[in-house]
Order: sequence, then C-alpha cells, then structure tokens
Amino acid sequence: MKYSRPRRGSLAFSPRKRAKDVVPRIRSWPNYEGEPKLLGFAGYKAGMTHVIMIDDRKNSPTYGQEIVVPVTVIECPPLKVAGIRIYRKTVYGLQIVDEVWTDEIDGHLSRRLPIPKKVPDVERLKNKEFSELRLVTYTQPYLITGVPSKTPEVMEFKVGGRVDEVLDYAVSKLGKEIRVSEVFEEGSFVDVIAITKGKGFQGPVKRWGVITLDAKHARSSKHRRVGNLGPWTPSKVRWTVPQAGQMGFHQRTEYNKRIIKIGREFSPDGGFVRYGIVRSDYVMVSGSVPGSVKRLIKMRDAIRPPRDVYEGLNVLYVSTRSKQGR
Repeated sequence: MKYSRPRRGSLAFSPRKRAKDVVPRIRSWPNYEGEPKLLGFAGYKAGMTHVIMIDDRKNSPTYGQEIVVPVTVIECPPLKVAGIRIYRKTVYGLQIVDEVWTDEIDGHLSRRLPIPKKVPDVERLKNKEFSELRLVTYTQPYLITGVPSKTPEVMEFKVGGRVDEVLDYAVSKLGKEIRVSEVFEEGSFVDVIAITKGKGFQGPVKRWGVITLDAKHARSSKHRRVGNLGPWTPSKVRWTVPQAGQMGFHQRTEYNKRIIKIGREFSPDGGFVRYGIVRSDYVMVSGSVPGSVKRLIKMRDAIRPPRDVYEGLNVLYVSTRSKQGR
C-alpha cells in the first residue's frame, strides 16, 4: 500500500525570509469611483480588548443576539501630507510623471530624510496627464506616548475617485493633516497589512510542523530533524524540503477586518501592556492583527469585501478591564 499524506506547513508563503523593512508595503489598491478620499491609513498597534454587540449578520445563527467580539486597538495619530506624486501606466508598470512637495513640513521629518526647501509649484501638475495620484504622507509618533521613537515613517497612499477630481482634493490637503475618520467609517471593512512577530532562527519541527520520533537506537542523538532531505534524483536538495531557517517577521495581509469603533482617547485600567494609554485617535478592528505591540500597521479599503448582508453596528459595551494580569 502506497503511503501518502499532505505536506507539513504551507509553501504559499515561501521563501520564508525576513521582511526588508518593518514598515509594510501595499502593492495593490481597490477600485473606487466615489468622492475623492485616501484609500488607506496607518497606525500603531496598542493592544486588544473585547466588546459586546448585537450580531447584525443576517445569515448568522446568533443573529439578533448579544455576542462578544475580540477587537484590536490601533492608535492612529493624524497623517500629514508632505507631497503629491502622479503616475502614468506604461508597459513596464507605473512610472512617476512628476511630484510636488510642500514647504509646511515638521522639523521631525529631517530625522528620516532631507527636507526640500523649494516653494511648491502646484500649477505644473494641472498641465500633465496621469492615471494615478498618490499622497506622500508621514506619521506623527511624537504625538503619542506608546511609541518611543520620534522618527516619522514616510509612505504613499493612493487617492481614490475620478481622475479629474483627485488633483483638486490632493492640492487642498497638501501640507495639512488627514484624520482616520475622514478615510474610514464604523462598520466598514478594511484589509490589514503588517509585519508579523519575529521568532528568529527555528528548526523544522517548529517552523514546518514536522513530526519526529524520539528513537532510542542508533540515531538517538539527532532529534527534531527531518527523516531525509529528499530523493537521490535529482541530486540536490529541493526547496520543498522542510528545513531550519527564519521564522516570523514576514509581511502578511489579513482581509476583511471590520471596523467596530472609531474614537479618541481610550485605554483599559492601567493602560495597555507595554504600550500605555491611547491619547490620540484610534480604530477598533475585529479580531487580531499581525505584529507586535507598537508596530506600524497599514490599513486599506477592502479589496474584495464580503457579500454578506450587515444591518449596522450596535455596540453595547466596550471592556476597559485591566490587561495587566491582576
């Protein structure tokens, strides 16, 4: 009888190497044709709590009943717009046509990159054709207490809407702040992009879930290893063989996280563990979010939203009990 089984561990995320940067990248954006707005936002992971709400999913067996939903709190201080960048589509992908930077930039940004000193010439953008517009924004971690770093992170976010309207919106926001309440609404769905927790160099048992036997005979000194490295032919070790290596600190995208609440100034008793008190704007997202506390989290409008019917949020209680373990 031929023995077969599914392999241990998914190869969908291979190669499992460290992410290039702790700031994740958004490589695709949803189609949006409404009023011009930013299609994404960024914040810092603070911690988790839970809420009690009325289940508004019509196909759910607990529809209309009170349910407990775990939520992740992401602190989202306002993003500041440093510049406007326009792109055009080519056979080789998007190509930068032109960009304009504002002269109203915080001095903290000099920690990250040289600050341009030219006066912005916005009029020259109106005479050029483009297919996509993005805002060059930067975070303001110095407005919050949970993140020790004061160095801003610079990132681009696409402006959704009709091409003939997005430029006027971008010009109106140049050098100003954008709050998370202008981008997302309570009850909407977002995709969360983040870098997972790093676990360092791990063996094949922990990294891939390989099952080994603690043999008490000749090879008893070689525990927690694979049985072999593959067949004789081809005479090389294939990339599909589960081996030791980097585990964690990978970029991951979790789809269709529902925004339960958007507010300002929230913290459980004693503050979040290893973070403290949330003093700025925050977003409560259903479920867990990749990454460790204080890590930068990016959110975008759901690129493939669910088809389920939702009636509307009805949050009855938000837990503020201590997370300190006592």
